[in-house]
Amino acid sequence: MAKVPYTVPALDDLPTVPRIKPGAMSELKSYVAVAAHQEPLGFPGELVENWEQAAVAKMGELLGKYKSLRVYLDMCVKCGACTDKCHYFLGSGDPKNMPVARQDLMRDIYRYYFTPTGKVLGSLVGAKPWTKERLDDWYNYFHQCSQCRRCSLFCPYGIDTAEISMAAREIMDSIGLGQKYCNEIIGKVHKIGNNLGLPEPALVNTLEGLEEDVLDATGHAVKFPLDVEGAEVLFVTPSADFFAEPHVDGLIGYAKVFHQMGLSWTMSSYASEAGNFGMFIGNYEQMRKIAMRIREAAIQLKVKRIVFGECGHAWRVAYAFLNSLAGPFDFLDPRYPVPQHIMELTRGAILSGAIKLDSSANADKVVTVHDSCNIARATRMGPEPGSQFEYPRFVLQAACPKFVDMHPDATRERTFCCGGGGGLLTDELIDIRIKGAKPRVEALRDVVEQHGVTHMASMCAICKSQFTKVLPYYGYEMGMVQSVHQLVSNAILLGGNS
Repeated sequence: MAKVPYTVPALDDLPTVPRIKPGAMSELKSYVAVAAHQEPLGFPGELVENWEQAAVAKMGELLGKYKSLRVYLDMCVKCGACTDKCHYFLGSGDPKNMPVARQDLMRDIYRYYFTPTGKVLGSLVGAKPWTKERLDDWYNYFHQCSQCRRCSLFCPYGIDTAEISMAAREIMDSIGLGQKYCNEIIGKVHKIGNNLGLPEPALVNTLEGLEEDVLDATGHAVKFPLDVEGAEVLFVTPSADFFAEPHVDGLIGYAKVFHQMGLSWTMSSYASEAGNFGMFIGNYEQMRKIAMRIREAAIQLKVKRIVFGECGHAWRVAYAFLNSLAGPFDFLDPRYPVPQHIMELTRGAILSGAIKLDSSANADKVVTVHDSCNIARATRMGPEPGSQFEYPRFVLQAACPKFVDMHPDATRERTFCCGGGGGLLTDELIDIRIKGAKPRVEALRDVVEQHGVTHMASMCAICKSQFTKVLPYYGYEMGMVQSVHQLVSNAILLGGNS
């Protein structure tokens, strides 16, 4: 495969609005799905002949189903509040990566076909008909949105660009113009159970290997159970946790927490994936099918609780959609939330004394944390407002003696996306991924230079994969990225718990 061209932008001080570069990202195109990726999901195998009419019909269907979509397309007043809030615009300078301009790619079509003024006055009110050039812009720029929702935080009307991008991708899938990366992965989940296509024998082998590694390293027989009927907890985690670094170090940390708590748990070979790329393509039926695997595994294994591992979009789907898509979960123990995040469980174990951490194990590190955008702006980790920010910081400060937060304009609800979320974590998009990481790296550089930060903890599988890939382009080592539960794993005291 030919090397994908890329450029690395120079880092600036926060905040910096870039020089406008029209068309800078117009040629960057994610690979298009072929029939083998499309048809198993029920989409046309290639662009249909009457795609203009089919796209208008699908848009009309979505406008009828999702009232919010019509409201978002009608209510923008072009105030400009969102223009400099997207990490892809800040990194690339391409004006079509301003959230309002990306929305207008759909708004122009909406006005032409669905509003009286657009039908009569046409381009005078910004209404434009379908053309192949416009469809190409849709494909390229709606796949340069990570659906992080930072722009919606600053919009005075709350317009959610993520919903518009999701609707655009659903329309394109319906006319046979899907994205290879997402649709191929969804097909693997339906067929095998996880994003990686990791079959059960390979999963068993991996988990047995981890048991041997932890026993050798600690002298404790920490188990990584699979398909254990009657376990208390069904644990669902991203399949990246089964092999990639630093993800797998986080998996070891989860196992140590369960072990030390004396809590019986199991993973499932049938539902061996927490991620749900159905959200990335805006298709609720695909989301539901993937979510149903977790429900079916919970019933089959007769568990009492469901706990999710570290993954941003997986937690967003679980927190916001699992009960409505795959519920009711009235067969689980009502004393526990459905679902529960591992961070809430670990925090509770620390507070109750069920586990003890020796932070001196991480004394060689000065740690900061990257708030995952999907967790920060769409979920909580406990009943309290802000728990999605406070729980990870509590766990990190218990595990690490030196913790530093990044600039407030780049953390908590204002956090920047890693640059690889929303279905962009694919090699052909490395140029926009590097550019999209720029605002986060600028905030990271600030605490490195000011406070000597050596490591950045993350609670999302995609963020970990993205940062280990792109940080070296900015001069930082990939080992700088750590799982939150990797740091817990270093610090947890095993044995001696009655």
